[in-house]
Amino acid sequence: MPFVKDILNYRSLSIVGLEKNTGKTVCLNYILRRMNDMGVPVGVTSIGVDGEQVDAVFATAKPEIVLYEGTNFITSEKHYLGRQLISDIVAVDEMRTSLGRLVSARVLVRGKVLLSGAATTGLLRRQIADLQSLGSRVAIVDGALSRLSLASPTVTDAMVLATGAAVSVSLQQLTARTRFVHRLICLDEAEEPLRSTLNAIESGLWAVDSDGVPHDLGISSVFLIGRAEGDILRYGRTLFASGAVSDRLLKMLAARGKDITLIVRDFTKIFATPEAYAEFTRRGGRMMVLQRSRLIAVTLNPTSPQGFTLDSRAACDALADALQMPVYDVMKI
Repeated sequence: MPFVKDILNYRSLSIVGLEKNTGKTVCLNYILRRMNDMGVPVGVTSIGVDGEQVDAVFATAKPEIVLYEGTNFITSEKHYLGRQLISDIVAVDEMRTSLGRLVSARVLVRGKVLLSGAATTGLLRRQIADLQSLGSRVAIVDGALSRLSLASPTVTDAMVLATGAAVSVSLQQLTARTRFVHRLICLDEAEEPLRSTLNAIESGLWAVDSDGVPHDLGISSVFLIGRAEGDILRYGRTLFASGAVSDRLLKMLAARGKDITLIVRDFTKIFATPEAYAEFTRRGGRMMVLQRSRLIAVTLNPTSPQGFTLDSRAACDALADALQMPVYDVMKI
């Protein structure tokens, strides 16, 4: 059972897709089936809506989520009422969503369900804790389109990245896009005690001197970098961005010369393009994180929603070579 046993080293897991239709639900079903075979109690929810029968954009058939006896799950009131399984309600959250209250339940007889959960990472963290309190050894969060935020190590302990032909039917472009995201996920962590010092900073752009002391540059957001007064490198060539990082910051730092280190909270805060990141690193720049995400596996869906299909083995091999880690088509294992 490739990579599934590795999941047991963590209390929570996110499944994130680089694009819609990259096989997240297929991957989730694979993990749930294997966990059931192993007798491992799990909990599951979603940060969006997942498990629908038909893709809302391409009108193509989609796999439905299958839950097994003993699985704990959280979904909206609307989707709970439409479930195709027998379950026991454990709790109903009074906080309302656009699809009604959130219902926590335990499966009594296996079947299918649509999952729709938290809209914010704060609420998601609470849902993960709720699933764990119900006895779930692992709480699994199925992601929504482009919601890499749920893969933050402040939300889930580990992640699975789903990629595929929906990203690009060009194997070269697919590999390049996946490799870039993989590179960000695997950025090195800053050393202690600097990590702890910077983690306490809630906002703004800061400089770090040679003694590891942070200095507030008076820039509340990197998007206001053009209003900076004075040289932002006056304290040294290490900076900490507590929020989002954009092309604008990377391009400005690339123009400032070599050997600049930019520390970010985690990879989900990086919204820069591959081109801006490449220019920054070509100039000797280095990016680090306060907390690194734990990537357990990369999975591939070789078929695009338009019907184009990549050679599964060739694509997995090419990606594995580029990422230096195994890549799985879960339909083949």
